[in-house]
Amino acid sequence: MTNEGVVVDEAIRAAWDSYQVLEKRTPAEEREQAQLRVTAAMDACGRQEVSRGTVFLVGVLTGYLISEQAGREDRLDPLSDLIPAVIRRLPTFEMADPAEVPMATGVLMAAAMGMDTVAWRDQFGQIPPKEALVHSFVLWLLADLFDSLHERPGTIDRLMRETFESMAAGGS
Repeated sequence: MTNEGVVVDEAIRAAWDSYQVLEKRTPAEEREQAQLRVTAAMDACGRQEVSRGTVFLVGVLTGYLISEQAGREDRLDPLSDLIPAVIRRLPTFEMADPAEVPMATGVLMAAAMGMDTVAWRDQFGQIPPKEALVHSFVLWLLADLFDSLHERPGTIDRLMRETFESMAAGGS
């Protein structure tokens, strides 16, 4: 495991691939390829690092949603709108263990306060598989919210793919 909120690039990409596996609009072949990349990343850098990558992306998307709406009259308030909207929708995922919701809420709160979500979560030790799954659901919910606010499905996926492509082109 790396230190101070630093996450291996491959783990972050795998975390986004986990989103694509959950996203129903992902074509079956792409979903299968995404699943293979997640498995390869878990083999290469470990399940824990991929889980940390998901926590990282939850922080990135939360921060982006907050900053993107700054100054807008109809903006989502992080504490009274954004976080409750995400948390209230978690029960729609049958596999979301309610016992893991407080930690997921803590990660969202850390992001809303501008903290490094990975460093914040790391202070509590390893991320158990049930909690990692909840973070994946939170990531999907944030991505869905982003797309809904833009009224265009797939907007955040295109943005993330472009970001990963530019990282690869930059030698990252």
